[in-house]
Order: sequence, then structure tokens, then C-alpha cells
Amino acid sequence: MKVTDAVYARKSIRSFLDTPVSDETIKELLEKAARAPSGGNLQPWRVFVINGSSMPRLQQHLAAAEGQRAPAYQIYPENLTSPYRDSRFKVGEDMYALLGIPREDKAARFAHLARNYEFFGAPAAFFCFVDKQMGPPQWSDLGMFLQTFMLLAQEAGLGTCPQEAWAMRSEAVSAFVEAGEELMLFCGMAVGYVNTDAPVNTLVSDREPLEVWAKFV
Repeated sequence: MKVTDAVYARKSIRSFLDTPVSDETIKELLEKAARAPSGGNLQPWRVFVINGSSMPRLQQHLAAAEGQRAPAYQIYPENLTSPYRDSRFKVGEDMYALLGIPREDKAARFAHLARNYEFFGAPAAFFCFVDKQMGPPQWSDLGMFLQTFMLLAQEAGLGTCPQEAWAMRSEAVSAFVEAGEELMLFCGMAVGYVNTDAPVNTLVSDREPLEVWAKFV
């Protein structure tokens, strides 16, 4: 697969088959993804893989864990302005339209959001942590690592979904994976084979035209 093909094919998958993904496959993809660049070669990502028997154990742990009052970090800026706010609103409305959930059906929308914490049915996943001493440049490095992983997964015939929603369950996740106190959860990453029959997986999010965000000086 060409890089261009992988870039255009990759999207956030929100319905997976229960077909298993081997630990060896995930290990190989992570080792390749670790070639992603990082400032000063810090390689700040710290990964905990959930697969096989650890997936139902995680779900049991989450069900028994206390709720969390606030996310580990601010996922979106307060008072988000246009055009960013508009883009966020539209992709949400496009997704719920494919799911057949009207805006007034708050219960159904919350139920779908809760599927984040089931990895949308993916049989495998991982959590990406970063040391609390790291700053915005290292968080940027996490993005490059995660994007590299997602493109490699696409090449391997797997779908993915990066999930910052897990910041809302960071305390429970940290306890389950026994992450050190120096680590902060950034996101989860669902990994599995795509359910091609699910309408939600046909969602292709919009992109702003080049002239909106790029200027050739």
C-alpha cells in the first residue's frame, strides 16, 4: 500500500468485528511506529496493550470503578471559536445522522458516546501515556507516533480509532494497567477489523480547502 492510499483510507472506526488480533501483530506495528520522530529522540510514548483476556477484565474493572469528576486534561479549549467549533459540530451531526439518532434523543447519543469505553467493540486496543514532566512539544510527538501506528495498521488491513474520551476514565485505567504515578493517560487506541456493514463506518469527515489554512509566502 502506498502512503497516500493509507492516508486517504484511514478514518476513525466506530464499529469493529470480534475477529481476534494477535499480540504479535500489535507488537510488530508498535515497533515500526516507534520509528516516528520525536524531539531530542525522547520517544515519550508509554504504551499498555489490552488484548485477549485483559479486555473483559478491563470492562469489569471499569464497571466497578468510581466515576471521575473531570478529565485528566482539557480535551477541547474552553469557548472554542469558529471555524473550529463549526467543524466539531458538523462531524458530530454527520455521525449521528448515519446512526439514525436525532439531536433531541439525548439518551441514545450518550449511549453511543459510552461505547468509547468499550473500544466500539474492538477486540484489541492500547493506552498511550506520557510522563507528566513532558510539555506540549512531547505531546506533539505522541501525535506523530499515533498517526504512524494508524497508517501502519491500515496497511496491515486493520481499522483504528484514537480516543481522547479515555481522559474521562484516566484514574480507573491507570489503576488497571498499574501505570506509575509519573505517567498521564493521553488516549486510547481501538484496534481491530472493520465492520463494513456498519453505516457509521462510512463517515468521511470534511477537510478545509488548502487556501483556508495555508499561505505560500
